[in-house]
Amino acid sequence: MTQTALVLGGSGRFGRNATQAFQAAGWKTRQFDRRTGDLMQAARGADVIVNAWNPSYEHWQAQVPKLTAQVIAAAKASGATVIIPGNVYVFGEEAPERFAEATPHAATNPLGKVRVAMEAAYRNAGVQTIVIRAGDFIDTVPTGIWFDRIITAGLAKGVVTYMGRWDTPHAWAYLPDVTRAAVMLAEKRGELGRFEQVPFPGYTLTGEELAQALERVTGRKLTRKSLNWLPFRLMAPFWRLMRHIVEMRYLWSKPHRLDGGRFGELLPGFEPTPLDEALKAAVAGMQPEGEQASAGGAMARA
Repeated sequence: MTQTALVLGGSGRFGRNATQAFQAAGWKTRQFDRRTGDLMQAARGADVIVNAWNPSYEHWQAQVPKLTAQVIAAAKASGATVIIPGNVYVFGEEAPERFAEATPHAATNPLGKVRVAMEAAYRNAGVQTIVIRAGDFIDTVPTGIWFDRIITAGLAKGVVTYMGRWDTPHAWAYLPDVTRAAVMLAEKRGELGRFEQVPFPGYTLTGEELAQALERVTGRKLTRKSLNWLPFRLMAPFWRLMRHIVEMRYLWSKPHRLDGGRFGELLPGFEPTPLDEALKAAVAGMQPEGEQASAGGAMARA
């Protein structure tokens, strides 16, 4: 029997990739427009609700709790399993380098606390929830993430820009892989607990390793450039979005990686896309020289 996934935020980066992944696996997908739709009605008969809603940073504190409550209510009424693209914000600056499913959610900064509260709400609600937790996204088209807005925006000029120390390990995830894994977890939901956190191992790369990989896939030598954070800090007191971007700067200096133990237990046969293949797909749609986007849009993960 064909299964159904209701995708919230289907026009966004995770929602778009999730829709493609579920459809490729033979699922029926429904898209939801929260401006005009009735979520309770849309969730009827759905086996899975993919919560890919992601307001801009400055709206998280006001909107995320409300959206979370709506999704929980719809899941309770329909009996659907909720799938959430989790991020690493919940752990906080003082967390250990390796993020596993049992790592405490100890973030004390504003955005981290919003995500901690959001996941706690699902855990306490009693609806089956699968959090697939990943690092910074690499997408197949430019979508306003750090990878395309900053790091690769200067590729046409032979420049790669990085936001932190070039020798610090940083977690990355190729979105088609993350959403393909989400489908596989959805299909195993009958074997999972009520609240599952599944770190997605992805790629752990220093800035220099990422630059070298980009040189391989572009076939050219790239000039390294470090992002100047001073304009961000100067704008932060007057621009709430920029204040939150600066708030999360620590992730570019804090070494971190996602532990793949639980992921390997649940999906032992998963074959990730090789790094160079993922990067080649990602940079294929980069903007031409002279069309570099503003840094202000590079703010959201999932």
